[in-house]
Amino acid sequence: MPIPTIEWVDGRIHLIDQTLLPNEFKQIYCDDVESVWEAIKSLRVRGAPAIGIAGALGAVLGIWKSKATNYPDFAAELKKVTDYLATSRPTAVNLFWALTRIEQTAEKHKDRVLLDEAQNIIEEDRARCRAIGQHGLNLLRNGDTILTHCNAGGLATSDYGTALAVMFSAHESGKNISVYADETRPLLQGARLTAWELMQAGIDVTLICDNMAAQVMKEGKIQCAIVGADRIAANGDTANKIGTYNVAILAKVHDIPFYVAAPTSTLDLSLKTGDLIPIEQRAAEEVTEGFGSRTAPEGVKVYSPAFDVTPAHLITAIITEKGIAHPPYEESLASQGD
Repeated sequence: MPIPTIEWVDGRIHLIDQTLLPNEFKQIYCDDVESVWEAIKSLRVRGAPAIGIAGALGAVLGIWKSKATNYPDFAAELKKVTDYLATSRPTAVNLFWALTRIEQTAEKHKDRVLLDEAQNIIEEDRARCRAIGQHGLNLLRNGDTILTHCNAGGLATSDYGTALAVMFSAHESGKNISVYADETRPLLQGARLTAWELMQAGIDVTLICDNMAAQVMKEGKIQCAIVGADRIAANGDTANKIGTYNVAILAKVHDIPFYVAAPTSTLDLSLKTGDLIPIEQRAAEEVTEGFGSRTAPEGVKVYSPAFDVTPAHLITAIITEKGIAHPPYEESLASQGD
């Protein structure tokens, strides 16, 4: 991304409002922890790594003007802020990872170096994204067409993306690749964000509805699928945007490799399987009145999970900044999480 997705500017958080893309590119400021919470909840900032960064910066913002005169009072204020931010979205483990890291930094140093730690998280995320891209590009051949779902690009991270980092790196290395992007119902992150990012990068991209993936695979148009992740359990089960599980099943049926790209901060080795991953439920209006136009009868019941969990046996490999993990994931991910 030529423009940072999210950054700290003069005591405020500056971020791209992703709810407006691609029709309007607008950057907004968050001046208090409540506005950061709202930005995360409403998907103004989204994508697991970017949510983690927003949480870290939000924690700093929440105690920026603290008047505590001793560490216990300061720590109590910080804990109140981090607990509040943790309620914004439940599935992406990067949020909790970043908030815990800020808390641990405060406890270790007993002073207010928290902004430095938040900036470290941003710089580390940039390096992780670049490394994911370099490892992943080796899985792609010249002429390959990749299917991706939702948005795991620069808008979802601090810089370069996770799943899209593989495509950006392959493109920059001179490989001739193209991409099919699922539009990703109900909020169209694939149509609004992924298609926009790939076009900005000069990568050949074709937009399809989610329910077209089987047909393009059957026609032999897809050589592999690459998606991001919001939380990965110890056995490799992976939570990602709703509809990812569908893609993985279709890829298996059509004998197409299915790859997950994510930083090690997305690993949650405390969970043995994906059955333990909390799944966020979104408002019914996102389905029935998406983007201001009613598309369903008033009063209809709606079930709207934001994520699903792809079982590890459907995942060909998981790409992290440390390399490419293959089954059995209990062993390969444990070594990367060290």
